[in-house]
Amino acid sequence: MQTILITGTSSGYGLETARHFLANGWNVVAAMRTPNLELLPRSEHLRILPLDVTSDESIAAAVDAAGPIDVLVNNAGIGVVGAFEATPMSHIRKVFDTNTLGVMAMVQAVIPQMRERRSGAIINVTSSVTLAAMPLAAAYTGSKQAIEGFTGSLAHELANFGIRAKLVEPGYAPTTRFAQNTSVRVEDLIPAAYADFARPIFAAFAQPALSTKETDVAEAVWAAVHDTSGQLRFPAGSDAVALVNAA
Repeated sequence: MQTILITGTSSGYGLETARHFLANGWNVVAAMRTPNLELLPRSEHLRILPLDVTSDESIAAAVDAAGPIDVLVNNAGIGVVGAFEATPMSHIRKVFDTNTLGVMAMVQAVIPQMRERRSGAIINVTSSVTLAAMPLAAAYTGSKQAIEGFTGSLAHELANFGIRAKLVEPGYAPTTRFAQNTSVRVEDLIPAAYADFARPIFAAFAQPALSTKETDVAEAVWAAVHDTSGQLRFPAGSDAVALVNAA
């Protein structure tokens, strides 16, 4: 039975992905900053571990406790929406520490064991903002675009060892905690000069024509894990798929 380690499983995409793989007979290591034993059904195939992807010590402890890892899903992330001009550099650094450097650190931690076994898969969850530019998300987009380029290069680098690197690109999911997963309030990042510009954008967020469900992402991760065709990108959600088709 294979083992999958998923980061950021306390809510949203990560939680649904953990449920999906657990229901399909995998050993699941669900990692989150503050472990909550009530989020997932009790199972002998489930372990819930503390993990802060911005801490080298926390990463090392979690990877060691997880044992042999067949698949790593880098899902943990934080959002930031607002005018770039008004976004504090301290928060931009926090976004990159989690969304970019945290992913890289997790990958670096699992490569040695996968390389020794000459097998494994690394799935990096980014966003549909990498498919089409979204206003008021410059810092967030930058953090995710970096992982797109990183994963493309990594896929070539690791193929010789039987390790597959893939991207899952979710669209906008109104039911997730994207807006809440930030230490800065959105309204604090919209100066008066940007108010007229921002108003219709937030109205569109409130009633999107197309959107993504958590199950869409879980299914895309499942497809990416099992793909052997060399496909790199897996859009998730009707809005993300529409962006790919439009391109």
